[in-house]
Amino acid sequence: MSHKTVIDLEQHREPLLAILQEVVAKPELTHDQLNKLQRKHHQMYGRDTLIRAYREFAGEYGLPPYDAAVIERLRLKPMRTASGVTPVTVLTKPFPCPGECIFCPNDVRMPKSYLSDEPGAQRAEQNSFDPYLQTYTRLATYHNTGHPTDKIEVIILGGTWSFYPETYQIWFVKRIFDALHDFGKGIDRRREVEDALLNTSQLHPQHNTIDVMIDGAQMQQTYNQAVQSAYKDEMFRSRELAREIAIGTRERSPLDEYATWDELGAAHLENESAACRCVGLVVETRPDHISAEEVLRIRRLGATKVQIGFQSLNDDVLRKNRRGHTVAATRHAVKLLRAAGFKIHAHWMPNLYGSSPEMDVADYHKLFDDPDFRPDELKVYPCSLIESAELMKHYQDGTWQPYTHDELLYVLTECFKLTPEYCRLTRVIRDIPSTDIVVGNQLTNFRQIVEDELKKHNEHSSDIRAREVRFRGVVSEELLLDELTYASSRGEEMFLQYITPDRSIAGFLRLALPNRDEAQLTDELQDAAIVREVHVYGQSLGIGEASTGRAQHGGLGTKLLERAAEIAVQRGYQRLAVISAIGTREYYRKRGFQDGALYQARELR
Repeated sequence: MSHKTVIDLEQHREPLLAILQEVVAKPELTHDQLNKLQRKHHQMYGRDTLIRAYREFAGEYGLPPYDAAVIERLRLKPMRTASGVTPVTVLTKPFPCPGECIFCPNDVRMPKSYLSDEPGAQRAEQNSFDPYLQTYTRLATYHNTGHPTDKIEVIILGGTWSFYPETYQIWFVKRIFDALHDFGKGIDRRREVEDALLNTSQLHPQHNTIDVMIDGAQMQQTYNQAVQSAYKDEMFRSRELAREIAIGTRERSPLDEYATWDELGAAHLENESAACRCVGLVVETRPDHISAEEVLRIRRLGATKVQIGFQSLNDDVLRKNRRGHTVAATRHAVKLLRAAGFKIHAHWMPNLYGSSPEMDVADYHKLFDDPDFRPDELKVYPCSLIESAELMKHYQDGTWQPYTHDELLYVLTECFKLTPEYCRLTRVIRDIPSTDIVVGNQLTNFRQIVEDELKKHNEHSSDIRAREVRFRGVVSEELLLDELTYASSRGEEMFLQYITPDRSIAGFLRLALPNRDEAQLTDELQDAAIVREVHVYGQSLGIGEASTGRAQHGGLGTKLLERAAEIAVQRGYQRLAVISAIGTREYYRKRGFQDGALYQARELR
């Protein structure tokens, strides 16, 4: 774990002040203009240094008092928090996977399906896949580059979450919350964790000991066999430590992968009023690992959204790619997740073995035509050929070929046109380094290419991401409340959205109206309409912070909740429940919701 050399601000005070004084004096300063300004002073300090200097010197040496707007001007990559929250992605450790998908890479340095040179995977490995280190380091990076860190969406990726041991899951989530709390208090325990890593056999295997296992040409074992071989000592040690801790014969260290539900509950309670709150928790799993019990267990961890790999809605394609489940399993999983109020973030893959451009477009139609699916968010990941994947054999024998540029453009353009307003296309093209792709598309900006193609034909995407207000000012009086109703496998869904006259979206609410004659997963949801998500767009603002012309904290969330309550009453429901994140419980309490074991609810009559 390397640490960046920090510039001494006092030694560089004169040039830093000269730059900052001009930044303060020029509110409309652009990114390019800031770079020219730095060159003018013969200095190219990183944005983190300029931000740190402004925080240190504001109100002194002739600089006006601290102004958050100056930080916004200096902020690096403002798009990261333009959707209203600050995302923190962490990866679980390498672990056996229940799937045998032929398109999946087999890099045993990583959890299944990830590659060691992907940016997020590199950050995870640099932090030894430790949840505390990953979370804290990411928060520090955001803070240093001028982003707010009080409203965090935690995204847990890596393999199949539901396949990891329960004790590991509880520990992993609790340690994320520990990092949130420490960071909010200004406490940094990273050195303690790093020292423990350096003095324990729990260090992950070094690359030079396992390179032979990830060479596609030499792979003599399955991914699971290789992972078990490379990490067998660590896995055995983790099991033994958990047993010893459980029976009270060992004190815990920061690395011991064990925590109890009660300890996690205490962390949840602390986070409700913490300076750094979790306003969304996402886990990643497979359709064939979703059951009623699993759904409620994930909810108990604090999760509010599930990323789930559909990959295809064609049973023949799933079978040829050895996906390990059928479309019926996907239908069942979506129905259970909807019943629990989760946001459903699907993954879908065109160009799989056995498919074609025409089949993919028909498959995408089915995603939204069939009420059993209709995901809230979607990642579209065209199949890429990675050397270590079994798909390599089909490429070599000529039974699979990557789509040409024009074929891929056709498929994705049709997908964009078919995406309804209630769905967000979170990502188009996976961020796989071109050096890892044997053949096929290596362009990571394909979203822009598709959008440009649509413009040529006077068309555009209607998905949420394409319509977010982001940095635009909004006038509340000009916003319109638009209501879209569509059928689901559990009843009806309503998508309530505040939009501008050109249909840009400032905020939305997802309201589930379950069939009243179906049994509910828990008594908490009996005779209740369910608020599955409330989201207000625009650059993320701090808790309680207001900004003129911004969508956030303009009362849109409250207005949406009140309208949802009106609709629920009209439909005859007795209660309005919400699948609240840990860090939003206080928000809902102030709006009449009371705590339950897994949900918050408001009586309507």
